[in-house]
Amino acid sequence: MSTQTAETVRAYHRARFDGDVTAAAAQLAGTFTFRSPLIASTDARGHLDGLAGFVGIVTGVDLISELYGETEATLVYDVHTATPVGVQHTAEHFRLRDGKIEAITLIFDATRWHPLMAAVRR
Repeated sequence: MSTQTAETVRAYHRARFDGDVTAAAAQLAGTFTFRSPLIASTDARGHLDGLAGFVGIVTGVDLISELYGETEATLVYDVHTATPVGVQHTAEHFRLRDGKIEAITLIFDATRWHPLMAAVRR
């Protein structure tokens, strides 16, 4: 296990679910991309802009597994939400460069989120 990779990813994960945008941003590289089944971003600002709204519906997070390498990591966790979605089973892959996160790919079944997202857009 890479200690630096684990420290960076854990700090980001903790900060994100605490809603601490500044601490989360401190773990991201200058060039950064984010991709999920619902949204994508090509910079840290675009990714972190929606953090407060997301954290506002999260009621808990259960970390299931952590896998770390020198320049990548994968977390598997359940996000408990105060929405009709309920618990979202999630996998998240991180790619790091020079000790900072340069890319995140979030993997989950977005089927139950589509009606909720459509209602919010109206």
